[in-house]
Amino acid sequence: MPNNKTIEFQLNQQVLTDFFQLTKVRLSVSVVVSSIAGYFLAVDLIDVIILLLLTVGGFSMVGASNVFNQIFEKDLDKLMSRTKKRPLPDERMQIKTAMLIGVILTLIGIFSLYLINIKTAFFASVSTFIYTCLYTPLKQKTPLSVFVGAFPGAIPFMLGWVAATNEFGIEPGILFMLQFFWQFPHFWAIGWLMHDQYKSAGFKMLPSGERDQSTAFQIVFYTFWTILISIIPAFEYTGRLYISEYALILVFIFGAIFLYYAFRLMVLKSDFAARMLLRVSIIYITCVQIIYVSDKILFQ
Repeated sequence: MPNNKTIEFQLNQQVLTDFFQLTKVRLSVSVVVSSIAGYFLAVDLIDVIILLLLTVGGFSMVGASNVFNQIFEKDLDKLMSRTKKRPLPDERMQIKTAMLIGVILTLIGIFSLYLINIKTAFFASVSTFIYTCLYTPLKQKTPLSVFVGAFPGAIPFMLGWVAATNEFGIEPGILFMLQFFWQFPHFWAIGWLMHDQYKSAGFKMLPSGERDQSTAFQIVFYTFWTILISIIPAFEYTGRLYISEYALILVFIFGAIFLYYAFRLMVLKSDFAARMLLRVSIIYITCVQIIYVSDKILFQ
């Protein structure tokens, strides 16, 4: 028979696991990393306090968005094998508990980011509102939900720059555009893989509604524009945001690989090709951010 300490440890472990699932901790951390990359691109001297506030505030706001999203989609999550074991559809957590967590995270996030500057808090609040109140309900109504959801998804990269400078201009605009266009091939690859599950829940995620030539072509189209935007800073039309010729070559190489796998999906139209594109899309955006930051440190 397990003793009381063992039971208490298991309960605490389950609570922590439920919190991680509710806030989608891996996604939240990746978003925070994106914001930190934007911050590093904008500063010459790192302010540890601002970096800490950006980390706490960014994680809290993204976590809150994910909490509210799961509250609204609790019944729909029961219909998909990928999501039915989450805390709310599995009824391990009550809605009022999840709502309390979401509200607390929102307050922590807004307060932390407001301490940096009001613009950072404003953009983060807009991101949470769009994701929760527009993107989430639109997923069952129109494939354009991906377009709407790309706005909050693109804000984190530029948010770091705004946190560092208290300004919104061409530099954070380019960072926003890069992550905005990248999301289409990324999420449509997910939509391709999860099409049957999304369809059973009534979600309309693919641009044509089907895994067909039209969807595949649009994936290639948006991948091309993502690559084009990623190399614009090399031509020094983007204010204080620019990359050297070394970074240009690396970014272009990763972009070419990204585009190859997008074309591969258009030719093969298979789940395997979609899965490979999904993995490559994550590698691509991660490497581009690392290249941008490394280039600033080494060559500027």
